[in-house]
Amino acid sequence: MQQVSTGGELLAEGLIRNEVKDLFFIPGIQLDWAVDALRKRTDEINLFVPRHEQTTTYMADGYYRATGKVGTAMVVPGPGALNAGAGLATAYASNSKVVFITPQIHSTGVGKGYGLLHEIKDQTGFVKGLTKWHTFVESPEAIGGALDAAYQQVNSGRPRPVGLEVPHNYLQAKVEVDGAAALRPVPERPTLPEESLIDQAAELINQARLPVLYVGGGIFTSNATDKLKEVAERIGAPVVMSDNGRGALSDRHMLAMNSLAGRAVFQHADVVVVIGSRFADVLVPAASWPKGTTKFIHINIDAADMTPPRTPDVAIVADAAETLQRLKDRLTKRTALSEAQCLAVKEWAHGQIDKIQPQAAYVKAMRDALPEDGIFVNELTQVGYLSRIAFPVYSPRTYIGPGYQGTLGYGFPVGLGAAVGGQGKRVLSITGDGGFGWNMQELATARRYNLPITLVIFNDGHYGNVRAIQKREFGAEVAVDLVNPDFQLLAKAFGIPSVQVDSPEALGAAIKESARGEGPVVIEVKIGEVPSPWHLLRLQPMAGMVGQAAPANPLDGAF
Repeated sequence: MQQVSTGGELLAEGLIRNEVKDLFFIPGIQLDWAVDALRKRTDEINLFVPRHEQTTTYMADGYYRATGKVGTAMVVPGPGALNAGAGLATAYASNSKVVFITPQIHSTGVGKGYGLLHEIKDQTGFVKGLTKWHTFVESPEAIGGALDAAYQQVNSGRPRPVGLEVPHNYLQAKVEVDGAAALRPVPERPTLPEESLIDQAAELINQARLPVLYVGGGIFTSNATDKLKEVAERIGAPVVMSDNGRGALSDRHMLAMNSLAGRAVFQHADVVVVIGSRFADVLVPAASWPKGTTKFIHINIDAADMTPPRTPDVAIVADAAETLQRLKDRLTKRTALSEAQCLAVKEWAHGQIDKIQPQAAYVKAMRDALPEDGIFVNELTQVGYLSRIAFPVYSPRTYIGPGYQGTLGYGFPVGLGAAVGGQGKRVLSITGDGGFGWNMQELATARRYNLPITLVIFNDGHYGNVRAIQKREFGAEVAVDLVNPDFQLLAKAFGIPSVQVDSPEALGAAIKESARGEGPVVIEVKIGEVPSPWHLLRLQPMAGMVGQAAPANPLDGAF
């Protein structure tokens, strides 16, 4: 049946057809016809409008990471798309399923340099650079098919953002379409592992003295956490979780290890199974752990993550859940690491963490106060750094970190997206006073949609980490002091309850109180200079980051 629609109506229909329930966008002149089409269908799709284009992609990222559902963001071209780039880069680095939609200038002006409104020299190249797949819509009639292709692509292979550009005049154009022609994309089937490679991996694990499982964020994409637990328990192998893999196994589980505890077991491991992780250093092109005599088995949906500097002995390009299920059936049941040994390693790591004060006390207070199903959004701030290893995580998708992009100020807007997706779960978003400056205007968004987010601002009046590095490396500091607003007055201006505290105990009480309500709350924590936790983070300490000498490895002499 033929019917006449505008390109904007085709876009709205395509979003709804692909089961987009929540859209993060900011309207503008090039989006007018799409926005009007969405206005007519607000009973089918929820529209969230933040105060900065950067926040649209951050919210889409947080939405995905809290739910596993695709996040969708839309902004005007040119400066709008550029503003959204920081969130898109973070989503790319964090392997998030985000569909990014932006118009283009008039179709007859693309690439001509006419100086049309919002024109930039190569918007297509910019969008391509921050996405794994991109399409430029060539006609109004192609809008629906392009959207279907975008959602097919975002749900295929390695999760990363995809991009779609539509010249704005196509959104206004009227076209005849077949109302019955458009179909939702067919879900991708999991990539199955080669049986011979499973056999090789199983043989290495069965012969190993101490096998170790190391997991990254890919474990969540394939919904493989249950399979991971089954494999770990079958052979009694410790599970070391990267920052992106936190929550893959509850920290209450005997076999669950943070990266600091991972140092102890890696030093004695003769076989390491890397699952859904890049397993690479973030500052230099090196593997997260040197190969030495250790055998490595890598399981990843993306073959690129198993190339040098990583040198796997067995490389399995496949879905993690399918692979772990087949691997488990070939493994000999045993206990590679006893309960007593696991507890000794955990206590070894906890003892070192507990020396980093007051951060460790603040982390404990936050965990004790946050509801069990609450979502913790970490940031690049002094308490946040230690939280990477010290904040206990009990279930998947309840811990969100910055990924390798390390975009300062990402946490609060990402937390807003997590709060939308969390369907009432309390989100605890922490930030420093420096990072909060990037997106403090989004207090308006938290208030407008009454989102259940508790924002904790650790206020030391400086870019604290930069200051610490400058003083350690050069013995002096420059350009790190901040002029901050009165955060209590700022929260009040947006109609958000707030409180200022100066101790872990008071912070915990304030978080508990915030969780009793429904909407946003701001908590300001006044702190001073604090000790560096960097020597404890990651499997191997960062070069030049030293602290007190670590106690002897509790597994020495056990193997």
